[in-house]
Amino acid sequence: MAVWRNRGWLTAVALVSLAAPGGAAWAEEAAAPARDLPPPGKVRDLDYGDVLFHFFQDDYFESIVRLEAARDMGRLEHHRGDAELLSGGLYLSLGMHAEASRIFAELLRGPVPQSVSDRAHFYLARIGYQRGYYREAETALSRIKGTLPGKLEPERRLLAANVLMAQQRYAEAAAQLATWTDGSRWAQYARFNLGVALVRSGDAARGRPYLEAVGTMVPRDDEERALKDRANLALGFALLQERAPDPAAAALARVRLDGPYTNKALLGLGWAETDAQRPDRALVPWLELRERKVLDAAVQESYLAVPYAYAKLASNGQAAEQYRHAVAAYETETRHLDESIAAIRAGGFLDAILEAAPAEDGVGWLWQLKAAPEAPHTRYLYHLLASHEFQEGLRNYRDLRLMQRNLERWSSSLEAFDEMIAARVAANEDRGPKAARALEKVDLDGLAQRQADLAAKVEEVAASRDVAALATPAQAQQWAALAELERRIAGLPEGPQREALAERHRLLRGSLLWELDSAYKLRLWKVRQGLRETDVELARAREQRGLVDEAGIAAPRSTEGFAARVGELGGRMSDLQPRIDRAAAAQERVLANVAVAELEAQKARLASYATQAQFALAALYDSAVAAGGGQ
Repeated sequence: MAVWRNRGWLTAVALVSLAAPGGAAWAEEAAAPARDLPPPGKVRDLDYGDVLFHFFQDDYFESIVRLEAARDMGRLEHHRGDAELLSGGLYLSLGMHAEASRIFAELLRGPVPQSVSDRAHFYLARIGYQRGYYREAETALSRIKGTLPGKLEPERRLLAANVLMAQQRYAEAAAQLATWTDGSRWAQYARFNLGVALVRSGDAARGRPYLEAVGTMVPRDDEERALKDRANLALGFALLQERAPDPAAAALARVRLDGPYTNKALLGLGWAETDAQRPDRALVPWLELRERKVLDAAVQESYLAVPYAYAKLASNGQAAEQYRHAVAAYETETRHLDESIAAIRAGGFLDAILEAAPAEDGVGWLWQLKAAPEAPHTRYLYHLLASHEFQEGLRNYRDLRLMQRNLERWSSSLEAFDEMIAARVAANEDRGPKAARALEKVDLDGLAQRQADLAAKVEEVAASRDVAALATPAQAQQWAALAELERRIAGLPEGPQREALAERHRLLRGSLLWELDSAYKLRLWKVRQGLRETDVELARAREQRGLVDEAGIAAPRSTEGFAARVGELGGRMSDLQPRIDRAAAAQERVLANVAVAELEAQKARLASYATQAQFALAALYDSAVAAGGGQ
């Protein structure tokens, strides 16, 4: 009796399970280069504080726009090195590797503090690793002299090991990782990466202990639970390839039943039980797997694995029924795939996908699609949507659409600027004549002449010590009354009465003169102080008059300059809009072709599965006929 058994899935699924962006697994923090920058010290430039305000809200696009503007206007005098480092990190976070590399390389040409130099070399190493320039990445890492701040130091160690593994220098990477005993998340990722690399290179005996260590750790959060599942899955596949079914089953059984790797683990667990000659126990995970969504390749595989197990148990009737069920399921899914391909080719599928993402999310590396809409063109693309390449392309497309919205918003702002300029022109035209009429009433030259006359008079008073000239109004009135009284007394006839009045007049005049003399110096100082203050105010008035005159001349010129700049920006934005449209359309075509290719590959796989099911069903029929003819 011919039975179906396909072990080609093992290598394919193993490679998918072990794959990761850049060839190695990374902790979540590694995807946010700008976030790795340490908090700044005292902010000494207001514009830099404005940049950081948006930066610490993860609004990287707004932050980099303000940073570029502040740098062009020379407003980052006290934070030049930090600003360049921040700029490189922001460009790197937005996925612009070439610009980030240029900034870091330029930064390192000048005299910078060692801490800034170390971080710049770290980012250059990360860029080199991600782009496949492993030698350059290793060189950049070797130029780091000190300990990097915060989370950058453990990531540097992991990056150094990954660079060595990417060059197939596994022994050196293992030597580096052997000294890493802190038990941190970074250490676990390092052990996982090294274990996978050794298994891939054919040295499974050395790789298994690393995977075993990660697969048996006590996880602290969902990220470590996912890493533990991944390690057990990789270990199980490696053991299956070595024909060690029982250890493989033990490793695969440690994978959670509700995690992202459950389906592959259930499929592998069934094969482990089959290799151990326990097809009845293999049915347990396979039947559980077959009840799940048929979108997953492992679930599709289970439609063939279940009848295979029944055939191994000599339950040919059930096996034949399950094969027929598999063929029908494959045909149904193929029709759905055709519908999805047609929907994607109709266009607009990326916009439909992005509608499921929160509108307030930012741009760049930090963004990831966390939910996809229920639609014919997406239900078969979950694995593709989760892939690094597709996510990168989708981020680029989304960033382009966000740029479009920014340009539309800025276009509205330019219209507001036009209105502001028009209002300013009208206000200048209205205020100019009024200001001229008001200024005509102010005779600064006449005031200055009065000031000079007063100053000369005060000096005459000081030279003659004319104490009466500085009398208060009441004292001046009394002084005048005494003068009149003296004149009238002089007109009286001589005699005792005149002498008595004259004596009383002398007493009153002497008393008043004493008061005036005692207050004379203080009053003279106050008068001179007042004259000095008046001089200052007159000078300030002349300066303000000059500024008013200058503003009246410069305001129209300034308005014309603003109008020219607004017009230039409007032209640039008009030029950018179609360019962004073309780039977005091209990006959508690329991703649509990738999606269609993925769905065509799924169709081909389903066709292959259907053919294998039909051959297996025919083999069962032939066996049944042969058994009947022999009776």
